Amino acid sequence: MTTPATTENTSTVTSSSTSWKNKAILSVAFLMATTSVGPGFLTQTAVFTNIYKIDMAFPVFASIFITFGIVMNLWRIVGVSGLRIQDIANKITPGAGYFIGILLALGAVAFNFGNVSGAALGINVLTGVDTTWGALFTGVVGCLLFVVHNASKRMDQMARYLGLFMIILIAYVAMTSLPPMGETLSAAIMPMDMGNMLLPTLTIVGGAVGGYYTGAQRLIDIGLQGKEQIGAIKCAAWAGISIAVVIRILLFLAVFGVIATGAVLDTSNPAADAFRQGAGDTGYFIFGLVLFVASITSVVGNSYMAISLIKTLFPVVERNEKTWCVGFIILTSVGTVMMDMPILLLMLAGLINSLILPIVLGFMLAATRRKDIVGDYKHPVYLSMVGIVIVLGMAAASFGNVGNFVSKFMGA
Repeated sequence: MTTPATTENTSTVTSSSTSWKNKAILSVAFLMATTSVGPGFLTQTAVFTNIYKIDMAFPVFASIFITFGIVMNLWRIVGVSGLRIQDIANKITPGAGYFIGILLALGAVAFNFGNVSGAALGINVLTGVDTTWGALFTGVVGCLLFVVHNASKRMDQMARYLGLFMIILIAYVAMTSLPPMGETLSAAIMPMDMGNMLLPTLTIVGGAVGGYYTGAQRLIDIGLQGKEQIGAIKCAAWAGISIAVVIRILLFLAVFGVIATGAVLDTSNPAADAFRQGAGDTGYFIFGLVLFVASITSVVGNSYMAISLIKTLFPVVERNEKTWCVGFIILTSVGTVMMDMPILLLMLAGLINSLILPIVLGFMLAATRRKDIVGDYKHPVYLSMVGIVIVLGMAAASFGNVGNFVSKFMGA
């Protein structure tokens, strides 16, 4: 016989479980969104919108569908298997996990150069401090966030609150400089110069994939794993995609709204100039906040992701994870200062990661056929087909566009 006390205890456990799951879903969703819409995406969107004007609506629109295909495949497979990306690759082909893990970690270095550069630019906008000192300050703040007690929980909280803060700030500027919406919607489907849309599409997708990897790895740490959690994994993926899409669209509208008036953005910091011309000194200050918030979130999230990609491969890393995360931040902060090319680094990070993505996603799709990885889970056929199209399309297009990128941004 069930007593009232037993019923109450069961209800409390169920309520606690639901509360934990909802927090976990929001945490991983915001971490993915804020890390994917980091300084790289902010700068890439501004640079390409300055070049392609209204046609840039198409890459932003196309990136939504590509994001769906990547995240839904990647997160389902990682989440259901309970294995990290590199461990899945090792099961597919022994030794491949080392290649994938190290490759992605190197890609994360490129990303973090861009993230630290972005934070330095944000500090420069807010205070006028030189980007060299801004980069070093970013490194110190990033290290402190990992050193503090319960850094993992703090990272999740930071992603939630700063993510909401970013949306509010970008929405404010977007609403002050809305472009002609009818023409913008038309360009999102049928741009005037479709032939030149490949490079910006690939670059902004590549600029966001670090967030997708971070979210996938985070699923394991917070316990959203196993076939029984597929519902929560799907909710987290949908939430992350939705938050990222809202920020992307608002950002594009904010930048293009300024350009639509006939303004030409300053190429040394195009995103900052768009916010300044769109909303005056207030907009410029808001941009500094947005860029710094996006950057510091991405510095922390990307460093966590980079170390999570190699910690199961090298026991010494797993035993000293926090120390390695701090070391990664120090390395990339000092490297950023030595290279001192913030805009180019932010653009280059997108290209590099668009080259790596097809390899990673290819291994994940192969895992859906392995019962020793996903058990009796049946991956939706339509998601597999979408994933295959993304792998083949991005592999061909990314390698084919290296020369185009070099000629456009490196003067070759």
